[in-house]
Amino acid sequence: MTLDDLRVFVAVCEAENLSAVARDMACSQSAVSQHVKRLERETGLVLLERRPRGVAPTGAGRILYRAAAEGLGGLATALGRLDDMRRGTGGTVRIATGATTVRHFMARGVAAFRERRPGVALAFETANSSGRCLEAVRTRQADLAWVTIGPPPDGIEQRPACELPWVLAVRTDDPLAHRESVRIEDLAGISHIDLPGNSTSRAHLQERLDRLGVRLVSTASVADWDTALLLAELGLGHAVLPALPGWSYGHGSVIRLVPIPGLPPLVAGWAARRWDALSPPAVEFAETVVRNLP
Repeated sequence: MTLDDLRVFVAVCEAENLSAVARDMACSQSAVSQHVKRLERETGLVLLERRPRGVAPTGAGRILYRAAAEGLGGLATALGRLDDMRRGTGGTVRIATGATTVRHFMARGVAAFRERRPGVALAFETANSSGRCLEAVRTRQADLAWVTIGPPPDGIEQRPACELPWVLAVRTDDPLAHRESVRIEDLAGISHIDLPGNSTSRAHLQERLDRLGVRLVSTASVADWDTALLLAELGLGHAVLPALPGWSYGHGSVIRLVPIPGLPPLVAGWAARRWDALSPPAVEFAETVVRNLP
């Protein structure tokens, strides 16, 4: 059983005529029949039945036709993707991101990539933690993931791209808003707006505070950094956050971002199963985003 046998058989089932397939493939009707007979010998079943105006698949033939048509279609798609990879054009780049990633880190990079590669589709899969983004890469649901860099997971390569210093988001009428910086010990008295429980950023923060014996009292919890900032702006508490690109609160704002120099910065960047196995468009997209970070 060869791919040519299956291709001819699928064509015959769809045309329901041996001579029509022979004309399309520029071969003899006898050659077409030989492909079908070889499949029948290997399966031990009759796959086509003669009819007054051609042929039609038998019950067994319909089973083989459906499987062969699906397999050949998938193979054609795969070969197309491989050709895209070889030429570096077309195809799809699948990216797993956190809820705020595209807005804060990728906006300029996405625009620049789209201008350079209009034929490449970008598919974003939103996940609410770096762990879930890494799982999407591990299970091949995504080619790339933008994550908080941590200990290297098994089977995943990480590439740091930027550092995010920690800040305390407070209203300007709060006593801590007038400081040039905040010490870690001062955080023990704040009304803390908690980061998502499964987020890498929260785990980094908690680990550092545990080492210093600082325990935060939480008055609210959120699903993402932007919501934490909004709640702080509304006066619902204080938010300890990585300073994201695009956050700027100057004169006239009701919120201030006070540096916390005692906390080591978070590192964000890309993750992939194997960098050298990515398609050329995926590599170019990742590099374009890094070049265009705010």
